[in-house]
Amino acid sequence: SQYSAVDTNPLSVYIMQPIWNKIIKIVPLWIAPNLLTFSGFVMILVNYFLISFYDWDYTASGTSPGLVPTWVWLFSAFTTFCAYALDSIDGKHARRTQSSTPLGELFDHGLDSWATSIFVLSFFSVCSRDNGKTGVSVYTMYIYLSIVLFNFMCSHWEKYNTGVLFLPWGYDISQVVLIAAYLLTGALGVEVWQKPFLFGYYITDALVILLIGFSLFLSFPQTLYNIHRAHLKKTLKNNSLYEGLLPLVSPLLLFLLLTVWVVLSPGNILPKQPRLFLWMVGVAFSNIICKVIVCQMSSTQPELFHWFLFPLALVVYAAISGLLGRTEEAVLMVLTLLLTAAHLHYGVCVGRQLSEHLNIYIFSLKKRVQE
Repeated sequence: SQYSAVDTNPLSVYIMQPIWNKIIKIVPLWIAPNLLTFSGFVMILVNYFLISFYDWDYTASGTSPGLVPTWVWLFSAFTTFCAYALDSIDGKHARRTQSSTPLGELFDHGLDSWATSIFVLSFFSVCSRDNGKTGVSVYTMYIYLSIVLFNFMCSHWEKYNTGVLFLPWGYDISQVVLIAAYLLTGALGVEVWQKPFLFGYYITDALVILLIGFSLFLSFPQTLYNIHRAHLKKTLKNNSLYEGLLPLVSPLLLFLLLTVWVVLSPGNILPKQPRLFLWMVGVAFSNIICKVIVCQMSSTQPELFHWFLFPLALVVYAAISGLLGRTEEAVLMVLTLLLTAAHLHYGVCVGRQLSEHLNIYIFSLKKRVQE
């Protein structure tokens, strides 16, 4: 299917696009677009693990500020900008080198579906978790992450139904806000987040309110409107309501299972292991969305229940019924490792299958030799 995306965000159209058009001219023509996409993702990962090293349990900015060196925040701003730039120019570079392929589209959106959660998890280190005085509770973090992922899911659910990806306005804004937040933290220290900013509200409160406002009052209604418009124009890809709603079943069940675990966990799993738990949320979500993206590109139906839901349901049942007892954290660790390994395995397999099927290399513009 022909890839089509629409971007109407003024920040993107008038400010960022002209910058990307200048940057793209520096990129040598022999570099494969997927290499740009992948490099950006690797930078996000490196940044995430670096922050995790200094701040495993999200307390470094709150109870004991100064644990994260200033250069780490500046490095975060740098990697976030680079990842944002690379993610914005990979498509332009593909058109420039006439190497746009379904593999590139899947690679780009698949990595984005994972990067989305990693951006958010890195940012939580800036505001730190609630310590009675400042910070954000781990439950707020979980809701915040869920809303961001819900937004991402909506734009791909919309594409599954309309065939057009309307790029959410929130994306460019969130990237610019992230970079600014890291620079601010690097320049003024984490203390800047711990002083009331307006009417006794903290900057972090403002960001949470902005995010929820953007999602519920801008992105989601826009998605429904675009699907409704396609329905009126009779350009919907799916004939039945069942088919149209199918991609939402697994993500919503995933959210339901995770929320049950968070709320009913006898060992308070989220406060005990926020970083592990939220990473697992991001990985599980990304894998489910990747399947939807593949279905949307190949015009096939997604499965009703994603297989991740079965082991997760077992673990959640064992945890909340008290069967796991003290091993709850250990089981979370094993589950997180298994889901991450399964997700990586899935990505490598799909990439290899597509590169063989389309007769191209993933990271090179050379053509494969026909056997």
